[in-house]
Amino acid sequence: MKDKVVVITGASSGIGKALAKEFASKGSKLVLGARRIEKLKEIENELPGVEIESVQTDVSKEEDCQILIEKAIARFGQVDVMINNAGISMRALFEEVELDVLRRLMEVNFWGTVYCTKYSLPHLLKTKGSLVGVISIAGHIGLPGRTGYAASKFAVRGFLDTIRIENLKKDLHVLVAAPGFTASEVRKVALTSNGSSQGETPRNEDKMMTAEECASHIYKAVVKRKRKLILTFVEGKMTVFLGKFFPKLLDKLTYNHMAKEPDSPFK
Repeated sequence: MKDKVVVITGASSGIGKALAKEFASKGSKLVLGARRIEKLKEIENELPGVEIESVQTDVSKEEDCQILIEKAIARFGQVDVMINNAGISMRALFEEVELDVLRRLMEVNFWGTVYCTKYSLPHLLKTKGSLVGVISIAGHIGLPGRTGYAASKFAVRGFLDTIRIENLKKDLHVLVAAPGFTASEVRKVALTSNGSSQGETPRNEDKMMTAEECASHIYKAVVKRKRKLILTFVEGKMTVFLGKFFPKLLDKLTYNHMAKEPDSPFK
C-alpha cells in the first residue's frame, strides 16, 4: 500500500480514524472525508509527514461525495482504495420510531456508499483498485431495535456484491467488511425513536474489539484482496454460521442477547 491513494469516509473518529492511521503507517497517501473538518485537521497534525487531503464531506449529499473524489484526483491523480466507512446507527422499536429516522440511516449508510462508489469507480477501474464497504454483523442478521441500521447494512452488502459481479472481468477488488461490536462513537450518536442522539452507549465498550484492531484486519484484507471479512468469532463468524443453518435458534439468541442491554426498548 506504499504510495497508494486511499479515500476514507467517516474518517474523523472510530474505525475511520484508525484506518487512516493504519494506512498511513504503511506509506499510503490519504484523502479523508467527514463532516467534522476540525477533527480531520487534528488527524493531519497527528500524522506529520503523511500526504493528506482533508475534505469536509456529508456522504448523504451526492455533491459532497463527488467533490471528495474530485479533490482526490486533483491532489494525487488517482484513487487506489475507496473505503466506505461513514455510518450512523439507531436504537428504537420500529413501531415507535419516526420514519425520518430510517430515511436518515439509508441516506448516510446506503446512499453515501452508492454516491462515493459511483464517482470513485472509474478511477478504481483504471488502477485495478479496491472498493471497500464497512458494514456490520447487522448486515448479515436482523438486530432488534435497529431496523433501519440492519436494513441499510444489508443493502450495502447486496449493492457491493453486485458491483463485484458486474466488474468480474475488470480486476476490481471488492471487499465487504463486517466488524462485530467495536468500540467507537457510533453508539453514542445513535438515533433514538425521534431522531435525537442516544448519548451514552448502553453497551460495555471495554470488552469490545478496538477500532485499531478492526482497522488492522481490514488493512490486511485489502492487501490480500479478500471478498469478505467477518470479524470476531462468537458475535461474527458463529452468528453468520447459525443464521445459515439454525435461523430460528439465532432469532431467539439474538433477541435474548439484545434484550439484556440497559434500558432495552424491548424485553
